[in-house]
Amino acid sequence: MKKPYLIAEIGINHNGDIDIAKKLIDNAKSAEFDAVKFQKRDVKLVYSEEILNAPRESPWGVTQRDQKNGLELDAEKFNEIDNYCAQKRIDWFASAWDLNSLQFLSKYNLKFNKIASAMIIDKEFLTAVAKQGKHTFISTGMSTEKDIATAVEIFQNHKCSFELMHCVSTYPMKPEDANLATIPVLKKIFNCNVGYSGHENGVIVSLAAIMYGISSLERHITLDRTMYGSDQAASLELKGMMFLTSSIKKIITACGVESVGKILEEEKQIAKKLRAHLKK
Repeated sequence: MKKPYLIAEIGINHNGDIDIAKKLIDNAKSAEFDAVKFQKRDVKLVYSEEILNAPRESPWGVTQRDQKNGLELDAEKFNEIDNYCAQKRIDWFASAWDLNSLQFLSKYNLKFNKIASAMIIDKEFLTAVAKQGKHTFISTGMSTEKDIATAVEIFQNHKCSFELMHCVSTYPMKPEDANLATIPVLKKIFNCNVGYSGHENGVIVSLAAIMYGISSLERHITLDRTMYGSDQAASLELKGMMFLTSSIKKIITACGVESVGKILEEEKQIAKKLRAHLKK
């Protein structure tokens, strides 16, 4: 069994603070994740004026606009992230939520793109991403088989490599809603690699997903699950991150290789003792 590509989803859990973002990058590196992922939005394109003007108490003000803008990182901060990840030798990329943000991210030399579950039904956006030709992770939360098939067809038509990521878009997700048996079904229907993007508390469901041979695993991370933010409670703190990665190593080691009738040297001596009373 091969280790999946491990993605630490910082998302908006940095709360607009570059120092928090850097600490989360440090944690991801310490826990041996392969990449960190962010989110990028043009607030004016993603949200209507009605929503932005609506009241919402937050550390940044009293409207939705204040809150949404407070959670965004500007070009200067993304430049810092780009340099910092290069220093730390960890990949980074981001899920764009609109065409402007996709264009913004294209100035960085990123290996990957990510389609958030919310964006999988936007054919124009999918086409723009596929035209970039970067390997793309496509989350399937809130999606029908037809939605997924349409996205897959767009990427295939543009000869852009991709993998699906089984996802359930509830925060936090209840274990009984995980439906991990979907993973091999997606592999069979679309003949592609399939990963898992989890929003559950803890790591049990993610570890179970490993047994379905996922190609990638994405989990939200945080410095403190009690921090402000809608994604914090379903995120992993450093201790949870390290438990996840160490457990994955043990699972992969335990799976071993396919063999029948192989007797370990240690077993031979034990067999000699335990079978001494038996006739050959």
